[in-house]
Amino acid sequence: MITQALEIAVWSATVLYISIIAVTVITLIIDKRDPVKTLSWIIVMTMLPVVGIMLYIMFGQNFRKRKIFKQKGRLNSDRIDSIISRQLYTVNSPLTLNHAEVTANRDVITLLLNACRAPITYNNDIRILNDGTETFETIFEEILKAQSSIHVEYYIIRDDTLGRAFADLLCAKAAEGVEVRLIYDSIGSLGLSRRYIRQLQNAGVEVEEFMPVIFPLFTSKINYRNHRKIIVIDGKIAFTGGLNVADKYITGTPKLGDWRDTHLRIEGKAAHTLQAVFITDWLFVHHVQLDEELYFAKTESKEGVAMQIASSGPDSDWASIMQGYFSAITKAKNHIYISTPYFLPNEALLTAIKVASLGGVDVRIMLPFRSDSKIVYWATRSYISELVEAGVKVYLYYGGFNHSKLLMIDSMMSSIGTANMDIRSFEDNFEVSALIYNSLKTIELEERFLADLEKATLIVSSDWEVRPTRHRFYEAFARLLSPLL
Repeated sequence: MITQALEIAVWSATVLYISIIAVTVITLIIDKRDPVKTLSWIIVMTMLPVVGIMLYIMFGQNFRKRKIFKQKGRLNSDRIDSIISRQLYTVNSPLTLNHAEVTANRDVITLLLNACRAPITYNNDIRILNDGTETFETIFEEILKAQSSIHVEYYIIRDDTLGRAFADLLCAKAAEGVEVRLIYDSIGSLGLSRRYIRQLQNAGVEVEEFMPVIFPLFTSKINYRNHRKIIVIDGKIAFTGGLNVADKYITGTPKLGDWRDTHLRIEGKAAHTLQAVFITDWLFVHHVQLDEELYFAKTESKEGVAMQIASSGPDSDWASIMQGYFSAITKAKNHIYISTPYFLPNEALLTAIKVASLGGVDVRIMLPFRSDSKIVYWATRSYISELVEAGVKVYLYYGGFNHSKLLMIDSMMSSIGTANMDIRSFEDNFEVSALIYNSLKTIELEERFLADLEKATLIVSSDWEVRPTRHRFYEAFARLLSPLL
């Protein structure tokens, strides 16, 4: 009797599991995802019984455009729509253009106006910050001068020396009567102590955790993270780029060495766009609509750097940052310089890069020699052979860990932001990038990029193709998993 009952239980469990897999596979197909990602999940679920389903529940569900993100909404829709409509006309009217860089990048600008409603602003004073020390010295200096509000949004905050100094400064400003609000990501800042949070809250800082992940209840949210790094001070000065709040962004790590990164200080109308991104995210996490007029300081109308702040995430209809990069790359005439710590592009972007190189454009990509993620490291290396075959100059940076996320095109436009050149950044994470339409600033970035190449090794095809067989296996296996990362 016991044996028969056990057989029935096993049979029932098997039927149930097969049914779950069948329903999940049908859902994946109906979802109309990237076929490679769909097939990867099907393989994982069939090859890894039980574990595969658990991984799918945690990492695989597609909440893009679903109800969970509809709450984020859009701020002052009518006003923004009016601005976008006016700028769409202006950008496409040669009579009103007075920026050569804007004219050269009209297609990219138009795309971002349509895809993510990113207004173009002209009166910006920007400063490129090339390492952690320079970045946080500048950030602390501006926070000390804050008079009315400080809005902070980070993927990673650590309770270490830098993190505590940052918290102490925010607490001091809150004690002065400055409105201080902070959003930190639940996964990126995993392990951030309650003591740290209480210190901020007790000082009057409003603190919110972005999409808390509670195991095992809300593990389906683990795949959609807020990877943005934003600070907006008094509605007129803003920061964004690749640096989070932790000691390693200044001191590096014993394993990786010095940390090479790039950040951006913005003063002008583009700071308003970053403020709008923060306020939208604050509404999502805090469920309170801030009175926008109080947080957009008037700026002098002066000629400066033209730029757009592009934001993207699973709440938007389009992968706008990826689309902006794709458009810029396909328009390149002379050269394309890319610096990214993780290179796992989708097929469209990979093809655009290879086609540009085959068409005679000087394409250079700088990747880290060492990485903080083994799987991503090997997956990134899996693309090198086909890039080199297409004539792309691929460099491995050995002067530490290069975490900069940069794109430079023809000395006419550039991008500094939070998005890596990988599928996760383009599709799953909440990201933000500053696209700069200015020759002087782009050339400044390019000169630093070329200086970094002095600490990098150019990959030669004949040498690369004799790498160990086990490395090829690691690359192939990691690439197979890359759609799931």
